[in-house]
Amino acid sequence: MNRRQFTIGATIAGLIPLSARAETFEVTRTDAEWRAMLSATEYAVMRQEDTERAGSSPLDHQYAAGTYYCRGCDLALYSSDTKFDSGTGWPSFYAPLQNAVGTKADPGLFGTRTEVHCRRCGSHLGHVFDDGPQPTGKRYCMNGVSLVFRAA
Repeated sequence: MNRRQFTIGATIAGLIPLSARAETFEVTRTDAEWRAMLSATEYAVMRQEDTERAGSSPLDHQYAAGTYYCRGCDLALYSSDTKFDSGTGWPSFYAPLQNAVGTKADPGLFGTRTEVHCRRCGSHLGHVFDDGPQPTGKRYCMNGVSLVFRAA
């Protein structure tokens, strides 16, 4: 396999880090700046679209009133009013705040999922599924390392 074939395959699989993509966001940083401000795990999840280990985030069991913010740019993303226990091991919400997140197709070995990212800095947050509670029927399954919680 030559380099061009690998790059095309990696792009299709979503393995090219966000910092190497052509997308433009309001908040931008160099790869070095992202690495300096994030831990290795935060960087892998937020900039390389990795997934934290299920059950590893203390935010999964956080149910105090407050707001969840993007660790990358401090944009308010989710209200605790929309948080629910999905039983998946990741913080889950049935709706984001207005104009907080963006989505894109995320093709993989087992089908295409919908990836969720911060609309302001592009940081990978998690995925959204159609098996959540009413009123939306959505489950925004987020990586806790991508979020910062602030109590009301």
